[in-house]
Amino acid sequence: MKAKNVISFLLVVVLIVAFAYVAAFDVKIGNIEIPSTFDKEKGIKQGLDLVGGSIIVFEPDVKDLSKVTADEMGSAESIIRARLDAEGYSEATISRQGETGIRVEIPNIDDPQKAIEMIGATAKLEFLNADGNVIMDGSKDYVSGAVSKYGPISETSGNQYYVQLSLTSDGQKKFKAATEAAVAAIGENKNYISIALDGEVQMSPTVEVVIDSDTCIITGDYDADGAQAVANLISSGQLPFSLKDAELRSVGPTLGSEALDTSLMAALIGILLVMLFMLIVYRLPGLVANVSLIAYISLVTLIMAGFFFTDFRVTLTLPGIAGVILSIGMAVDANVVIFERIKDELRSGKSVGAAVNAGFKRALTAVIDSNITTVIASVVLYLFGTGTVKSFAVTLFIGIVVSMLTAVTLTKFLLKQMVGFGIKNPALYGVSKRRDA
Repeated sequence: MKAKNVISFLLVVVLIVAFAYVAAFDVKIGNIEIPSTFDKEKGIKQGLDLVGGSIIVFEPDVKDLSKVTADEMGSAESIIRARLDAEGYSEATISRQGETGIRVEIPNIDDPQKAIEMIGATAKLEFLNADGNVIMDGSKDYVSGAVSKYGPISETSGNQYYVQLSLTSDGQKKFKAATEAAVAAIGENKNYISIALDGEVQMSPTVEVVIDSDTCIITGDYDADGAQAVANLISSGQLPFSLKDAELRSVGPTLGSEALDTSLMAALIGILLVMLFMLIVYRLPGLVANVSLIAYISLVTLIMAGFFFTDFRVTLTLPGIAGVILSIGMAVDANVVIFERIKDELRSGKSVGAAVNAGFKRALTAVIDSNITTVIASVVLYLFGTGTVKSFAVTLFIGIVVSMLTAVTLTKFLLKQMVGFGIKNPALYGVSKRRDA
């Protein structure tokens, strides 16, 4: 039985060490490369206050700002978010500045002017008949999406980049009616439909037959990036108004790499002191808690870097670092509550195994209650906060959830394996004989 406990304990420890190594260092196994969580490009993203970037404040480009409604501002904010995500600026933060300002913070950006042009473009798509009348527009009522493609657009053409539009049922009906009208005007040489983007005609294909399809294409002098940019703009929707950049400034990191390293070193020193305290006060349970703490830190950093969920990477800011450190304290606090209950059970005369089971069982309610209240606070901060407040809320939420897993599940498993070693001296579990005398 002891051999089984030892093997189980060592296997879990080896797994924890493996996770810790993957989190801290780059790993290469054959053709598979796993970047560390500290990798600047593929690891945890760093926020504006850590790496610098650009701050852009957009305002509606209209004569009378008082006529701009709250719904239109909300729509513009959502479209800007979609466009940023489509262009790979998922770490950018968006917040309202006053009633008619939209503040965009983009960390580590090389070309802010390009971002301005991409975000502020209206992407007004229109289908025009030969007389210049609008047949239909590119709104969500008629166009459900757009993708960039590369290949031949006909049996005789070569490969080229183009944008393929997907039409809604209403859009398909409109397009069919338009092609019917164009076919009827063949005798007048008006059998064509122009496709215009932001007022510029991209193409005017001739219509020979009625087209009843849920797709159509836009061609032009596109390269891969140009076709993708047009597809992204159309897919993210039309802005209710043109935008102008009321403010544009580049900012350096308020902490900088040196200050970040100093903050991480301070956190490391604090963690080591906490681990030393746990080892001195609680002995064997303290050792188990320290192993769980290493597992906790490794899991949190891997989750934030998108190791388990590739589409989810946390943008780390200074408040975010504070959230991680706070959640570490919560994880240790849960262990303290559990271990004190175990010591009480040992003082009452129970065996080590019975004391461990009873200690976890009786402390569980208190641990869960304290963590749930913190989770609620983090959710509220995320829903109603903006910018770096959201970063704090996200890291705190992740930390609390993982700490529950490690404190209640992992610590209990490791401690029960250690009890199976046959170590029964209460003093090794933090019970002082002098206090009991």
